[in-house]
Amino acid sequence: MRLGGKESTPDYSYAGWFAMLFAAGMGIGLMFFGVLEPAYYFATPWGDEPLGTVRPFAEDGALIEANVEEARRMALAATSYHWALHPWAIYAVVALALALFTYNKGLPLTIRSAFYPIFGDRVWGWWGHVIDTLAVFATLFGLATSLGFGAQQANAGMNYVYGLPNTTTVQVILIVAITAIALISVLRGLDGGVKVLSEINMGLALLLLLFVLFAAGAASILTEFGKGLVAYAREVVPLSTPFGREDDGYRQDWTAFYWAWWISWSPFVGMFIARVSRGRTVREFITCVLIIPSLVCILWMAVFGGAAINDMIANPDTSAVKANVIDAYAPELSLFAMLESLPLAAITSTIGVILVVVFFVTSSDSGSLVIDTITAGGKVDAPVPQRVFWCTFEGLVAIALLIGGGLGALQAMVISTGLPFTIVLLLICYAIIRGLMSEPR
Repeated sequence: MRLGGKESTPDYSYAGWFAMLFAAGMGIGLMFFGVLEPAYYFATPWGDEPLGTVRPFAEDGALIEANVEEARRMALAATSYHWALHPWAIYAVVALALALFTYNKGLPLTIRSAFYPIFGDRVWGWWGHVIDTLAVFATLFGLATSLGFGAQQANAGMNYVYGLPNTTTVQVILIVAITAIALISVLRGLDGGVKVLSEINMGLALLLLLFVLFAAGAASILTEFGKGLVAYAREVVPLSTPFGREDDGYRQDWTAFYWAWWISWSPFVGMFIARVSRGRTVREFITCVLIIPSLVCILWMAVFGGAAINDMIANPDTSAVKANVIDAYAPELSLFAMLESLPLAAITSTIGVILVVVFFVTSSDSGSLVIDTITAGGKVDAPVPQRVFWCTFEGLVAIALLIGGGLGALQAMVISTGLPFTIVLLLICYAIIRGLMSEPR
């Protein structure tokens, strides 16, 4: 079955399509957590065996060689659990439902349309209003969290490289400046703004990935990528089973937050993916939205996390990663601490700051377009002042949460909005089955 009917053709090439998928779906997160999470799991035991790492460092900081292999294996498995199939499956559910009911059934491009097989014409009444309102709030706070992460990391990078003060005031100024850039992109539209920035971002991200891969030792890191895939396949079911485990810190502080974050992002990313996926077959859509991005995310974590772990193993006493992630928990500095251990650190750190900023922009502008579409009842060409309002409002929400409570406030808002939208996602799964079964063969 083809999204848009059997005669439809894709609106974008594979390169443009993949670039927009990643820029919208994972950008800021990969930059913020790509080093932090594998390094943290490697060096910090987070539960009993077999669902926790053994301790690779003794109390005095000395490396325990016998524990290194198992600690590395579980670090990559636990990280992949959060960044591979689960988030992309959440995105794929929303995206497939919206694409199917918009392009094949002729309904508006808005979340309520996916519920037509369940509620019928009642989706145009208060049932639909509730669903779309939940989607707007979930998207708004999910984006605000990402903007907060991006501001903190960009400020930390500028402080690390150029000595710029690392303060809330600077982060607020960054959010204002980047929201202004996003506003220009929003005004230019999908093809002239979001697509162009996404492709630039993917090019820079690929260059940085290749540099870290070869500078940190391609052979060993690619070996770790293979081992990470095996570890993920082996541990994904035990990690998904909450019963009889004692790793409460991992499950509650990391997994619960991630699931809520992905769910809160799902209206935004799902609608954006649907909007750029017309003309793809359902089989092609599922493969490209679920499998390929999962593999790329695991590769990213293996490269950046593997480079950080190698540095901690080689230099347990002087590692900047260990100092900033384990000894003094400063998550926003993890990427730049890892780059410091490689050649050309000043150049690569500058590229890292640019990537964070541009990912920041692409998340903000694509999110603004999506919220604008939902609140306009599915219209993709809503009035310009409305686009301006939502882009500006996102920045203001991020600033308010950042000033009001920092990272904790951002995470709390994501969890509070992600929970009710989980029910919406479960109903969408049923609606997709009904919608596909009604398609002419």
